[in-house]
Amino acid sequence: MSITIKPLHDLFCAEIGGVDTGEPMDDATFAEIRAAFEEYSVLVFRNQTLDDARQIAFSQRFGPLEIAGKANPATGTPFARQSNLDIKTGAVIPPEDRRMIYQKGNYLWHSDSSFRGVPSLCSLLSARIVPPEGGNTEFACMRAAYDALPEDIKQKLEGLIAEHSLVYSRDTVSVGSMTPEMIAELPGAWQVMVRTNPVNGRKAIYAGAHASHVIGWPQEEGRAFIKWLNEFSTQPQFCYSHAWRDGDMVMWDNRATLHRATAYDTIRHKRLMQRTTVGGDAPTVPQPERYELGSAAG
Repeated sequence: MSITIKPLHDLFCAEIGGVDTGEPMDDATFAEIRAAFEEYSVLVFRNQTLDDARQIAFSQRFGPLEIAGKANPATGTPFARQSNLDIKTGAVIPPEDRRMIYQKGNYLWHSDSSFRGVPSLCSLLSARIVPPEGGNTEFACMRAAYDALPEDIKQKLEGLIAEHSLVYSRDTVSVGSMTPEMIAELPGAWQVMVRTNPVNGRKAIYAGAHASHVIGWPQEEGRAFIKWLNEFSTQPQFCYSHAWRDGDMVMWDNRATLHRATAYDTIRHKRLMQRTTVGGDAPTVPQPERYELGSAAG
């Protein structure tokens, strides 16, 4: 049976029906989902039968999974856990705890793992415990933003490279939220500032909060340009806000979207989201010798 596709936004994002990603799937059905992913960039699956093993199995259809590093409580697993619950006790983590301060970086517009030498293809986030209010995830269509850029900005972007750093983005929220061990594990990476989809040829701005500066430009000039790009790309007309329900799984193209978490009452309400991240297949540009290709998910 073919899937159904219901667009959720004029520019990107669609709800996929007629399939449970937790069940075995034939190649033809998966091919339809993969084609929808390339076309819409963000796919929403409702009423899924979610557990860790099923999420891993479906995610692996898209490629090898990143393994969470020391920056995430689920270190050593294919999951980047997003939660206000202690992974061992299940108790609510106090807001002043380092783990909650670190997670504030998720409120910044970003592309997952752009700070790795080989940036990720996509992320899949499943709702395990959903708070009764708040906690939406917002997405920005970087292809539509690129299309809307003035021609002189498009020309300026061609060939530009930015340095991406998790340390940089986290320090904009709270200096010192990363331990020396985390910092050593995630040295940063260079990335092109325009990415082209290999299937349909559409271009997308590649920036976000992890983008620190433009290589070859004065640092403050580069940061001002990245700030302008991020603000331009996240205007309301380019954005979709997903209100989570129990049983939701959402996947997104990290090559062509930015996303961010939004606030909820972390003291009164519990929230548990499990993210798997599919690795990319190659660097976007050759990496400087001081960087090794990272192996940790952020």
